[in-house]
Amino acid sequence: MTYKVKLDVFEGPLDLLLYLIKKEEADIFDIPISKITEQYLHYLEYMELLDLHIAGEFIVMAATLMHIKSRLLLPPDEQPPEEVEEEDPRAELVRRLIEYKKFKEAAGELSELERRRSMVFPRSVDETQYIDQTEGPYFEASIFDLINAFSTILKSVSREAFLEVVKDEFTVEEKVHELFHMLVEQPVINFKDIFKKSRSKIELIATFLALLELIRLKEVMVRQHNIFGEIEVVRNPNNIGPKLKAAVEGTPNGTV
Repeated sequence: MTYKVKLDVFEGPLDLLLYLIKKEEADIFDIPISKITEQYLHYLEYMELLDLHIAGEFIVMAATLMHIKSRLLLPPDEQPPEEVEEEDPRAELVRRLIEYKKFKEAAGELSELERRRSMVFPRSVDETQYIDQTEGPYFEASIFDLINAFSTILKSVSREAFLEVVKDEFTVEEKVHELFHMLVEQPVINFKDIFKKSRSKIELIATFLALLELIRLKEVMVRQHNIFGEIEVVRNPNNIGPKLKAAVEGTPNGTV
């Protein structure tokens, strides 16, 4: 792959850990470290497969998780005497997660206050604006929600299709145009439906990267009506213009 996507608001390793803990409905004070480590490594594999920009902090956290896991697996009689009374190996990680969670919740509250204020003094917008308050509450899907949903789609592709030599060449640029035109005709699309026409692993990845590019350009948003629920891709009709044109014209190496 020669096309890298770097999202402006790409979450970090602590975000991924909090996401996995919440997904597993685990107690943050009693993290099932073995299971969470395994899932964390799977997400890193998918991020590498997609050629996403992965900060070094993700690799450091992976090493930290594996170290904690190995310490927890040590039989008590093999531990040095001076370490018998040592605190739980997960304690420092739990402290970091709780502190980070508090900051995230505070930031979320500030964002909510800003949103409410914008509703008090509404701007003049098109009635078809993609955030429709009449549709009920929704949650903006994170990059990890997208990776989780995409991994399910990849698993549904047959092994033969994975091994098939594909002669057609797909570019992220072409897929950006294709997705954009799909959303012009249908402003709200189920996440799974944008991959229906893809016939190979390469085409699936190109389509997913195109979606990330449209998210980065704020041409679309991705949302869920329930946490970890079905993902919808929603077009933003108020942001169509130069950004998209400049992006697709400036991706000569967008071949996948």
